[in-house]
Amino acid sequence: MFNALVLTQEEKRTLANVSQISEADLPEGEVLVEVACSSLNYKDGLAVTGVGKIIRNFPMVPGIDFAGTVLESSDERYQAGDKVILTGWGVGENHWGGLAEKARVKADWLVPMPSNCDAAKAMQIGTAGLTAMLCVQALQKAGIKPEDGDILVTGASGGVGSVAVTLLAQLGYRVVASSGRVEQNGALLTKLGASEVIDRSELEADSRPLEKQRWAGVVDTVGNKVLATALAQMNYGGAAAICGLAGGFALPTTVMPFILRGVNLLGVDSVSCPFDKRQAAWQAVLELLPASYFEDACETISLEQVPEFAQRIIKGQVTGRVLVQL
Repeated sequence: MFNALVLTQEEKRTLANVSQISEADLPEGEVLVEVACSSLNYKDGLAVTGVGKIIRNFPMVPGIDFAGTVLESSDERYQAGDKVILTGWGVGENHWGGLAEKARVKADWLVPMPSNCDAAKAMQIGTAGLTAMLCVQALQKAGIKPEDGDILVTGASGGVGSVAVTLLAQLGYRVVASSGRVEQNGALLTKLGASEVIDRSELEADSRPLEKQRWAGVVDTVGNKVLATALAQMNYGGAAAICGLAGGFALPTTVMPFILRGVNLLGVDSVSCPFDKRQAAWQAVLELLPASYFEDACETISLEQVPEFAQRIIKGQVTGRVLVQL
């Protein structure tokens, strides 16, 4: 028997409780992993609170990330004792996830732990850090260089945003961080590498189809009016890497930034990202993130604290990354 955060539904309400379950309860998969660390992401917050209707089948163990050690494997790619990472693939949504002391998953969903990493560091990065790295790589692939101008990061106080600010600054870009909590988080965002911090309200008003050119690139985690305004302010030939919908899934914009300024909209997905691309992104993010990031932008909690922090994260009251120590 081992501990897991188990979600159940009662009268359309989602209940989250730490319970004892057994290996026999776990779903099918080729690899059984002893989980050392997980993390709390915005999607986990939606699942645990029930706000986002993320979970369709109950009971469910949430947790879209985990890192740990292989206990058993019927797949030749992994042996008992191997250190592994999992992010995405619908784990914690459709398949029992990482907020438990053990998990059984498909071998295809795992990535070997890089030699310069451990479970805690992996989960301090997690889905958010991997997604941020994929966004940065998308901008680089689109030809956006530091000398081209400012890069806007929206939702900069969150997990993806805080990592993106750090990575872009490390690569020499001038970063403008947008946050709804400038007073609380402005100093931290500056410490992570932002050259300027602006209030999200500057981007939330209804925008004209085209506005004064301001951004060479954008990493957007918010969507809706914030992204629409950012697109209207893009430089000619700029690119926006989009990966989130914290502000809603609508996009009230026009075709004008794309056909009159040659703006590129780059969709970034980390859930079903292919193995080779995923592995390369892990190597890149580990090489770029400075030691100070792990000290300044990460908080550690227990499994029992997850429901409380889930409420906080969906209310925008969590800054940076949250590590769950199993």
